Amino acid sequence: MLSTVIRPKFRLSTPLVSRYFSISSSILNNERILQGYRDSLSTLPPPKRNKLVKLRKELPPPEEYISEPTFQHPIYDVNEMHQIKTDHREATTMSDSIALLGIKILRTTFDFFTNYREPKNLQDNIEIAKSSNRMTPEKWLTRFIILESVAGIPGSVAGFLRHLHSMRMLRRDKAFIETLYDEAYNERMHLLTFMQLAEPGLIARSLLIAGQGVFCNIFFMFYLVSPKICHRFVGYLEEEAVHTYTRCLEDLKLGLLPGLNDLKVPDIAKNYWHMKDDCTMEDLINYVRADEAKHREVNHTFANLNLSGDKCDRNPFALEIKDVEKEQPSKTLKNHKAKGWERSDLIL
Repeated sequence: MLSTVIRPKFRLSTPLVSRYFSISSSILNNERILQGYRDSLSTLPPPKRNKLVKLRKELPPPEEYISEPTFQHPIYDVNEMHQIKTDHREATTMSDSIALLGIKILRTTFDFFTNYREPKNLQDNIEIAKSSNRMTPEKWLTRFIILESVAGIPGSVAGFLRHLHSMRMLRRDKAFIETLYDEAYNERMHLLTFMQLAEPGLIARSLLIAGQGVFCNIFFMFYLVSPKICHRFVGYLEEEAVHTYTRCLEDLKLGLLPGLNDLKVPDIAKNYWHMKDDCTMEDLINYVRADEAKHREVNHTFANLNLSGDKCDRNPFALEIKDVEKEQPSKTLKNHKAKGWERSDLIL
């Protein structure tokens, strides 16, 4: 069976995120060091032209009729948001390995089409920032838009299939559907927010159409066969998303992205995340990263549960159990576990 633990010699012993470095807080919180990096970037060669998206000169005018979000976003604690870190759950089963392989293929393809280079260390990051191939606001928004156009698919497909299964079997779904649709809605709000800041060109739109058509159908077929593989896949996908937004935040702190923090945060984002009027792009990216971290936790947890049959577990994120001795999942970042909750730790 796919859930059977395999022998160590078949394990993917190298974590997917092991090749990604994170800048230490001692550097990010040292203003003297940060200013030195900013000064070294005072004269830069022109960046390579980005043909996928272009920045909007100003935010689109507000629409006349705007409905309230169907799924209200929970209020995040700011300190908990800033504690989010890149993390990785090792593949220990054959199904985990299949999911991880799928993510490696997807990530490689994604990097190729968005002309992205992953830095090996801080010095390499600085060298990239000094080159014509550096990450610009346009290139970051390209990655964000393509990433979010894909990330919104799994929740909607999984929710749709579980909805049909619930009606077909004439029984309740134990609250998975709501969380999955909420996740898809949340990812779409990310996309709509970034679409207010940049407009994709013809090539980008073609990539989105082709990517959505291929990925949606593949995910649909895999979810019919093994929901666990699919949720582990999404967990690994969200690990990549957390890393992407973490690196963007680090580049902002290092002063490698002049211009990005000057962009105005769209009203759709302020309304959805309950943000203050004087919020910045750094604040916005922190909120988006927190959402991705929550999806990482949720999907890694779902992959550890019984998801079908008479012994199907309940969704532990749908109902917060209080006044119990051991910690339980929440709808916010409280008791957050980046690698997901093990089934034995949950009250089901």
